[in-house]
Amino acid sequence: MLLDSDTQLNQHSYYEASVTRDAVAPPLQGHIHADVLVVGAGYAGLSAAIELAQRGHQVVVLEADRVCAGASGRNGGQALAGYASGQEPFEAQLGKAQARLAWDLSLASLDLIDQRIRDFQIDCDRHHGYLHVADSAHKARALAADMQAHARDYDFVTDFAMGAEVQRYIASPLYHACAFDRKSGQLHPLKYGLGLARAARSLGVQIYEYSAVTALERGKQLTATTAQGSVTASFGVLAGNCMLAEYGPKVAPDIAPRIMPVGTYMIGTAPLDPELCQRLIPSNAAVCDNNFVLDYFRFSADHRMLFGGRVTYTTRSPANLKALMATRMAKVFPELRNTPVEFLWGGFVDISMNRAPDFGRLGDNLYYLQGFSGHGVALTGLAGQLVGQAVAGQAGQFDLFAQLQHRRFPGGPLLRMPSLVLGTLYHRLRDVL
Repeated sequence: MLLDSDTQLNQHSYYEASVTRDAVAPPLQGHIHADVLVVGAGYAGLSAAIELAQRGHQVVVLEADRVCAGASGRNGGQALAGYASGQEPFEAQLGKAQARLAWDLSLASLDLIDQRIRDFQIDCDRHHGYLHVADSAHKARALAADMQAHARDYDFVTDFAMGAEVQRYIASPLYHACAFDRKSGQLHPLKYGLGLARAARSLGVQIYEYSAVTALERGKQLTATTAQGSVTASFGVLAGNCMLAEYGPKVAPDIAPRIMPVGTYMIGTAPLDPELCQRLIPSNAAVCDNNFVLDYFRFSADHRMLFGGRVTYTTRSPANLKALMATRMAKVFPELRNTPVEFLWGGFVDISMNRAPDFGRLGDNLYYLQGFSGHGVALTGLAGQLVGQAVAGQAGQFDLFAQLQHRRFPGGPLLRMPSLVLGTLYHRLRDVL
């Protein structure tokens, strides 16, 4: 059911409509050997492959669908500092010093995006600038407290505005406060992902599309089996996130219960007058609110409003989704009320219980990367880089994240989604009170 729903959600994607993909890479056939096997050709898997290839390893990437066909090619395109969980899990579990290191690594993940864009000449509409906004008085107080803590504890300073001053940053009647962050920003996610794939291939990485891993034999050597072939490698990286168990239920039974697939959705409008775009968001920043169930939006390079939000914890998309999303967009920007919506798409992201990233090892030679929880545009690149370092014997920074403790979602396969829905309803109520 999840696979069918995911396929349907990508039928009318603005991102797919605005790129020209390379020819399909043939599926794996026969048996091959490699130093490292990577499962999943999204940002995390491609980043790991690039790092490993640059260190001299022979790398094979197996992708169940097409390169960046999942969350890496459908997301809001917002590359953000920090983590979806905030700093609390790091501070509570690892202490202030390690929490500071984790924060600094999140900033380094943004630098890594820019470095790879430069090194591999990836044209992906990169732009810096991010607005964090609050749509109520109590959310404005929470945003102010967060920004003060970031400045005090992490030397991360933003431009903060409240009341009428907010209009200088975003021409919307909805917001009580905003914080402008010059470090974070936006990009075209599918252009970036396809650029990473071309970079990996240029380094000798072999990528096989439509090659779902259905079984994985662990031991001193790892052997992954697909429909038409297999790969044996000394090391492995599982980077399939919430879709991994859908293709091969026995590939990662140890880690799958610690993440939940969450559906999220976007619309893309017809092209707008560039002067209107400039007036609505003068800095052309990416924007996101600080609600638990949040809205996120930005203008594309061709002046479309790309507006995301809504979440579902089942495989069913909400009824009248286009109208619901357009209504929400018009609440933020009344001037866009009658703007035609030309694209509607969505997909599933992986969230962990505490929204902190879940990286670790299974045995001595199998690594996994999951739980990006909506902050994957930047964090996946860092994750791939760190796992490459760990395979090379430099595991200090990878182990910083591996120390974080994660719990399974309660209720097992049948009840964990209803349990999460109840929890989300509680947080939605808190957002409006």
